[in-house]
Amino acid sequence: MSYTIEGETGPWEVVIGLEVHAQVTSHAKLFSGAATAFGAEPNSQVSFVDAGFPGMLPVINEACIAQAVRTGLGLNAEIHLWSRFDRKNYFYADLPQGYQISQYAHPIVGKGEVEVTLADGSTKTIGITRLHLEQDAGKSLHDQHPTKSFIDLNRSGVALMEIVSEPDMRSPEEAGAYLAKLRQIMRYLGTCDGNMDEGSMRADVNVSVRKAGEGFRTRCEVKNVNSIRFVMQAVEAEARRQIEVWESGGTVEQETRLFDTARGVTRSMRSKEDAHDYRYFPDPDLPPLVLEQSWVEQLKASLPELPDQRRARYVAMGLSPYDAHVLTIERETATFFETVAKGRDAKVAANWVTGDFFAALNRLKRDISDPPVTAEHLGELLDLLADKTLSGALAKQVFEAMIETGQAPSVIVEERGLRQVTDTGAIEAAVDAIMAANADKVAEYRSGKEKLFGFFVGQTMKAMAGKGNPALVNEVLKKKLA
Repeated sequence: MSYTIEGETGPWEVVIGLEVHAQVTSHAKLFSGAATAFGAEPNSQVSFVDAGFPGMLPVINEACIAQAVRTGLGLNAEIHLWSRFDRKNYFYADLPQGYQISQYAHPIVGKGEVEVTLADGSTKTIGITRLHLEQDAGKSLHDQHPTKSFIDLNRSGVALMEIVSEPDMRSPEEAGAYLAKLRQIMRYLGTCDGNMDEGSMRADVNVSVRKAGEGFRTRCEVKNVNSIRFVMQAVEAEARRQIEVWESGGTVEQETRLFDTARGVTRSMRSKEDAHDYRYFPDPDLPPLVLEQSWVEQLKASLPELPDQRRARYVAMGLSPYDAHVLTIERETATFFETVAKGRDAKVAANWVTGDFFAALNRLKRDISDPPVTAEHLGELLDLLADKTLSGALAKQVFEAMIETGQAPSVIVEERGLRQVTDTGAIEAAVDAIMAANADKVAEYRSGKEKLFGFFVGQTMKAMAGKGNPALVNEVLKKKLA
């Protein structure tokens, strides 16, 4: 079902495009050798180039170029063998050069596309317009002194990939799914860590509304939104604001806005600049960037398996599309699952990872980087299930003990005597004792009260401290109660 917002004049369609700024994973900045570590002391990672000293010349970082190309390949996009850096002129206190080195008319990556999966299982393809490289600016600090502002240039010159989408999204959910997919792809590639709370990935959200069948109306840009949830909320808030403006007889002005997360509304930041306001011109200190096709092919050949490919492989292994989707959201989760499943039943492994293991992560408030049990130990537990050393109930008991102790399941089984009883004689003895102690219920069962069968199973398992093989217990009970 298509998403619309109901106004006083009827339904409105929402049109969304995203400009995502993704910090390139690199040890050095785009045009200098200064470090890029997050959380360093202010102004401790600044070269003369980053500080805009006169006479300093930028030197391009090949590793950042490779990361941009890898990302473009991951987005199924055109790689431009010839691109160019331009100067984008504007004057901010935390932009010491007075301009940003960016790519305007000739980006390194052209058109591409990504496929997103929505909550109802449907998929949608979102077009990529371009990916270009540019420098990040510094950071102004206004809350450190009552009368002064401070500047931290650690971020100045850090390489950013600006990934611009086509206006293909039509709902907050689609915008959230697209952003999540971009982050997933870049994390698989290792080209951006996607840590939005650290500012290494943020989105400018372009929103407009229109009536069915209309062309595009004026859009507004909601700047620097730093979480998927806030992007979805910003879309909704800005769309509703624009609908109110149009329906009250006003006109939406093209402008840049900010999203107030506390109040759930957008507010005006500045009128939107056009490209000519920035007075772009080719950077005279940097020659055009020329790539060799063979180098691009080498990068392509070295790409890891991407989430869509991995999900398809999991489905081919017998997993449901849903399980395959869940297990591939994070590369670390997929790696964990594959270690558990190696040489074992993939479906059983998936059930344990998405079931008991995920439940333990949630209960203990831990994530896949700090799992409560190792993938190797969980795999060993599945082996003990497969060779019938453990029943399903015992395996869950051992799993909890693994979380508590960190021990291997085989050690827990031996130390606690949790090995499943498959000795038919021992099971028959336990069943005989239960039947003797409950002769009245045996009579009721034999007179037709078949629901009592579960009672006998429960009593027998209790008498055997949960160690009886369930299948054998059922088999013996059926024979003796007949």
